[in-house]
Order: sequence, then C-alpha cells, then structure tokens
Amino acid sequence: MLDNNNVIPLYHQLKQILREKVESGEWRPNDMIPSEAQLARQYGVSRATTRRAVDDLTREGLFYRQHGKGTFVSPPNIVQGLSRFYSFSRDMENKGLRPRSKVLHLHEGKADPKVRKALRLEEGATVYELRRLRLAGDEPIILETSWLPAELFPGLIAKDLESQRLYDLMEKVYGVRPVNAEEYFEPICVDEYESQMLGVPIGAPALLLHRMTFDEKERPVEVCKSIVRGDKCRYYVRLP
Repeated sequence: MLDNNNVIPLYHQLKQILREKVESGEWRPNDMIPSEAQLARQYGVSRATTRRAVDDLTREGLFYRQHGKGTFVSPPNIVQGLSRFYSFSRDMENKGLRPRSKVLHLHEGKADPKVRKALRLEEGATVYELRRLRLAGDEPIILETSWLPAELFPGLIAKDLESQRLYDLMEKVYGVRPVNAEEYFEPICVDEYESQMLGVPIGAPALLLHRMTFDEKERPVEVCKSIVRGDKCRYYVRLP
C-alpha cells in the first residue's frame, strides 16, 4: 500500500505498484486497467494523484489509451541485443512478429561530403538514398534512411525493396555480404515529420541510431540513420 509518511511522492509510489502489476503478469498485454476513480478508491489517494501516475506510465509506453474505452496495458517492447550483427526483418521474425518495410523515398544523386567520406567515395560519386518506414505488423517502429554506393549496387532503384530484404538483396544479387557494423546511439525527441511517420506525439522520446555497415572486405557499404520509437524498443548489451 501507499505510505503517506514516505519521502517518495504518492504518485511515484503508485507508479511502482502499477508497474509491478504489469511486470508480474497480473495485468497482461491489452488488458484494460481499472479506471482512475477505481484506482483512487483502492489506494486511498486523490484522482489527481492517480491521473498523474497513469499519465506518466502512458507517456513511458507501459499503457495506451483508446478514446471512449479506457486505458490498456501495452504489448511488451521489442528487445534487441547489441552483441552481434543483426537484421531488423530477421529479428522481428524470430520474435514471432511480421516485419514490413514501406519505401518512402528512393533516388540516386551525388553524395554529400559527410556521406562520401563515411563511404570512402571519390568526389562526384553517386549514392542511393533510401528512406523506409519499418513496421512490426501494422505498427511503425523505425524511420530509417540509408545511403548506399551506387557503384556497388547498379540498378538498385528498380528493385522491389518492400518485398525483399535489403541485406539479402546485397548478398544474393550483388555479391556484397554485410558482416559487421558500428552503431552509435543518442536520445532525441521526435519532430513533426517523425511523429507523423511513427504515429507518436511531437516531442516523444526516441533513439537516434547512426550505423556503418561493412562487408567481408571491410568496405563500408551502407550509412544508415534510424529514428527508433522509445516506447516500443529496448536495446541491451551483455558485458563480460
């Protein structure tokens, strides 16, 4: 129960109790939780205290609301380990989810200096810029932009990149096998365009991933920038 004499605010104590109900399995994904009035009566606190606790947990992604129906437990986050090279599509399938990619933009043009340097290209070299929305089922998870050397992937612009995995295409069609990558992470808040694409409020927390992918010859074959929904994904590293 809640302790009025505790230095921890009541709303924060209530958050911990509600979180434990989800983590213990008492409240399962997509279950409707009690109303704010019911929680206030059960725990002997004000509606304002209950509302603050539920609002916080909703912003953190533990709950979601359906207008006119109530508040529900969110499905569990997608957890991705960082100890090995991974593919979004393969990892979603391994988790029993249906991965999809929606191509938003694909064109060939001269690489800007930053991309050209990262891909070790000569001045004037062209790249493909590919922007995709990565989905698990029908839910958008990642807004991803990749830059790929045009000289390594001639004709890529004509390929069906919604029904074919990019890395599979690299290997099977072009003989370029991605084998390792470097990634950098930083927290951000999404802007208006990113919020529209990912279906989250403007200013929602997200992770910005910068990825450099290399083939067996240690050539950089992709520069990638991804905006990952903070309420749907978690990353972990196992340290020796």
